[in-house]
Amino acid sequence: MNTINLIGRLTKDPELRYSQGGVAICTFTLAVNRDFTNQNGEREADFIQCKAFKKTAENLANYQQKGSQVGVVGRLQTGSYEKDGQRVYTTDVMVDRIEFLGSKGGQGNQGGHEDPFANNKGPIEVSEDNLPF
Repeated sequence: MNTINLIGRLTKDPELRYSQGGVAICTFTLAVNRDFTNQNGEREADFIQCKAFKKTAENLANYQQKGSQVGVVGRLQTGSYEKDGQRVYTTDVMVDRIEFLGSKGGQGNQGGHEDPFANNKGPIEVSEDNLPF
C-alpha cells in the first residue's frame, strides 16, 4: 500500500506545463507543519515536492496560489537522474486528489480569481424531458 495524505500551504504559485503529448503537469511544493515544536518552541515544517496531472493540474494552477491551503491524497514515487556526473535521487508525491481548503491567511477569495458560484441564485429549473432516466 502506498498512500499519503497531506494538508499544507503552497510555498509559491504552482507551475503548469504540458508534456509533448499534451498532458497538463503541475509541480508545486507543499509546506506541511510538523506536530511538535523544536527546542526554541517553534513549529518546523517539511517541504514536500508534489506533481498533479491532467484536469487536476489545470485546476490547481488556475485557482490556487502561493499561501493557499490544500489537502492532497496521493502516493510516493522515487526516481533519479544524472546531474554533472552525479546521480541525484528524488522523492515526489504524485497527486491523485486535491481539495482547496483556504487562501493565504484564511482571507477567502484572493488574487483576482472569480468565485464560479457568485451568481448562483439557488436551484435551477430542469425540464423532465432533459433527464436521462
